Amino acid sequence: MNLIYIGKLVNTHGLKGEVKIISDFEYKNDVFSIGNEIIINNTAHKINSYRHHKIFDMVTLSNINSIDDAEKLKGLNVYIDKDKYKFNGYLNSDLIGMDVYDNNKYKGKVVDIYKTDNNDILVIDGIKRHMVPNIKEFVKKVNLEKKQIEIKYIEGLDNEN
Repeated sequence: MNLIYIGKLVNTHGLKGEVKIISDFEYKNDVFSIGNEIIINNTAHKINSYRHHKIFDMVTLSNINSIDDAEKLKGLNVYIDKDKYKFNGYLNSDLIGMDVYDNNKYKGKVVDIYKTDNNDILVIDGIKRHMVPNIKEFVKKVNLEKKQIEIKYIEGLDNEN
């Protein structure tokens, strides 16, 4: 099983076991579909219903039928088995640990990804720390097989701290 973190189950809603999940997973609309499985506390749960409410992803699960059942899951992380999905493109988690180059010059490795309202920011640790927006103007090519990213580096992407 190839588990990927997609969010956190933060609360219950109602008496019939609906749960509130906070997720910023980039493909959550594909994942939170009726019949798909999410994994909580090493147990697979089939999704019976899904709706979006405010900042929450509201889900009912096939083996959670009451608020008492749902209460036991509060605060737990939610995962999917990546091997059961085919995503159009790469996941942010695929980029962590990749080597980053600018015109064949090594810049470092991706160590983190910050999410912002506009776009994600790759944090690259090398001789200096770089912060690169994950947009086509800066990220020119992602090679998943070689675990390499080619960027267009410009002055000012260094974090001097």
